[in-house]
Amino acid sequence: MLRVAEQFAGSDTGRQRRGNEDAYLEQAPLFVVADGMGGAQGGEVASKIAIDLFAEGFDVGEGSDPASELAERAVAANAKIFARANDQAELTGMGTTLTAAYVGPTEVSFAHVGDSRAYRLHDGTLERLTQDHSLVEEMIRQGQLTAEEAEEHPQRSIITRALGPEPGVTVDMITLDGVGGDVYLLCSDGLTSMVAEAEVERLLAERKSLAAAGKALIAAANKAGGRDNITVLLFRLEDTDGVAAGPARPPRRRTREPSIEDQPATVEQSLAGTAVADEMPGGGIAPETLRDGFYTRPPRATRRRRLAPRMPVEGSTRAARRSRRRVRRVGKLGVALAFAGAIAAALVLALQGVYFIGTDRYGQVTIYNGLPYTLPGGIKLYTEYFVSGVTTAELGPNERHRLFNDQLRSQSGAADLVQALELGQVQGESQ
Repeated sequence: MLRVAEQFAGSDTGRQRRGNEDAYLEQAPLFVVADGMGGAQGGEVASKIAIDLFAEGFDVGEGSDPASELAERAVAANAKIFARANDQAELTGMGTTLTAAYVGPTEVSFAHVGDSRAYRLHDGTLERLTQDHSLVEEMIRQGQLTAEEAEEHPQRSIITRALGPEPGVTVDMITLDGVGGDVYLLCSDGLTSMVAEAEVERLLAERKSLAAAGKALIAAANKAGGRDNITVLLFRLEDTDGVAAGPARPPRRRTREPSIEDQPATVEQSLAGTAVADEMPGGGIAPETLRDGFYTRPPRATRRRRLAPRMPVEGSTRAARRSRRRVRRVGKLGVALAFAGAIAAALVLALQGVYFIGTDRYGQVTIYNGLPYTLPGGIKLYTEYFVSGVTTAELGPNERHRLFNDQLRSQSGAADLVQALELGQVQGESQ
């Protein structure tokens, strides 16, 4: 029989955020971490809604599946956050990650959405149990990024799944055999984006108590820069029967897919309320945010074979003339295509060095690479580069004027301005 023998919970604002959008629940045998998004107000509201739903009383009856029960509670939180966001315009687009764990008599179960994580320390080795629902994680799975490259990727904070932004949500479920002595870690990405997994493993293994380990992890994240809120939950299992555990089976993974019953009664009205605006502040085009499934692998280049012109048979003068005309037309077309390709290549190179600041569909201040225009046919001359943790709802008139003026900037110029914004150093400066 398993029980929680020791536990720790701690949360820190970090060094670069104005408030703490993380929330957590530490009520053994239930542990939950939620990392809100959508600006200070929306993020805090979303994460609190999720945690409050789990805190209402999570009771797993005999014969029930704890992982499924966790997933159902996550789905209920998603519906409540989505409905609240559509009732209050200032909360539009808010959402939260969620990683929840429940310790049963013999197993530990998890429900997971987003990029908060769960780990297990077993015999001194740290194992990640959850998979991030993020853009860079998808690129890693497709072989387009290495794990090392993903750590420094400018879009590493863009998540592809969360509670709240959509009427339905897919929840990952994980169940594994519990082993006495194992330590479990639930955390927001404010820890994992600052501290490498090898260092997390070392700090957990070397500290004598979970309280000392948890405080060391938070301190390490702040020492590395503390760019985000940092939340750490730790718990250690104990086997009260004293029975030696056999070889542990690998975690069993499932997903809880959204169903028609999950949809709010006013789905059409809700979706209409979250439509993408045609213009962003300052008159530019409002780029859409990256969403689940938005990123796709570029199509493989088509291999073309050049056909040699058919030689006319003797006496076939008319056929020869037709053949020569075809060759000339193909040649002219080839020259035109080559010229157009050269222009397109030059345009792409030019756009790579140009940046501007706008907002995504959720109202978050975002840096874009390219020009703030969309050509006929929906061809966008920009790509999303970096999404900040600040929303337009938090900005004053002076800040809006400085940011949303379609001014083209260098990469460092745009990054410096957004960093100053996150530190609260933009307001009061003159244009």
